[in-house]
Amino acid sequence: MKLEGRKAIITGANQGFGEAVAAEFVRQGADVFICARDKTKLEAARNKLRGFAGPKQKIGSRVTDISREEEVKQLMESAVAELGRVDILVNNAGIYGPKNLVEDMDSGEWARTLQTNLLGVFYCCKHAVASMKKNGYGKIINLSGGGGTAPLPNLSAYAVSKAGVVRFTETLAEECKGAGVDVNAVAPGALNTRLLEEVLAAGPQAVGKEFYAKALEQKKNGGAPLESGAGLCVFLASAASDGITGKLISALWDPWKDLAEHREVLQKTDIYTLRRIVPKDRNQSWGDV
Repeated sequence: MKLEGRKAIITGANQGFGEAVAAEFVRQGADVFICARDKTKLEAARNKLRGFAGPKQKIGSRVTDISREEEVKQLMESAVAELGRVDILVNNAGIYGPKNLVEDMDSGEWARTLQTNLLGVFYCCKHAVASMKKNGYGKIINLSGGGGTAPLPNLSAYAVSKAGVVRFTETLAEECKGAGVDVNAVAPGALNTRLLEEVLAAGPQAVGKEFYAKALEQKKNGGAPLESGAGLCVFLASAASDGITGKLISALWDPWKDLAEHREVLQKTDIYTLRRIVPKDRNQSWGDV
């Protein structure tokens, strides 16, 4: 029961990865408040969580569009009213957005993707972090993904928004140093969720032949297990990760179960962060001043 007594908000938790994280948080003893845009799916997810929650655990929900700041503010107020406070925030809600070459992209759809994926994270953090600082404790976990560390042709809005989430995570972590609030980003791996189905439905012309081929292979192989990413979120939400902050951690490729052993090094270095690569990082002698 690594999260016993903790109070958590999880966005986009009516299906897929968000629902898996919420379920694992409940199993680990947390009180959970979930949100999403689809009322029917949200109620179904809440009822499922209540089905295996303990008799004293609180499970709440509110229909919320995180791209609208007023709705996010109301979400936070509802969660605090029901749970008493908020210790943990998992910013999972997100969309792929438009799929096309930049010159053929719908500008409105491009902007709406950033409104959800980047501004939505900002809104949630803005309306949660002040009370966390006041309480002297908090854990913020932002979902990033492949777009945060590599170019994604034909998915530029998604890639830009996820890279922005990582740098925002690093920046907020710096603002929260000394306040007892840890802020990290998570890359859960290529998941077989609705986003994969969306890519397959769009086809190779929209997302590019290479990305579409990878999606087909992922569908065939089953993708990354939801449990790995959910387990990493539990670690980052628990006391075991206290002091680890400002990092982008991969559920599949990083030894996150042992990161507590390397806490001092992580606190003093730029390991697991976004940084510019210079020639000497690739054993080149040119470029030095």
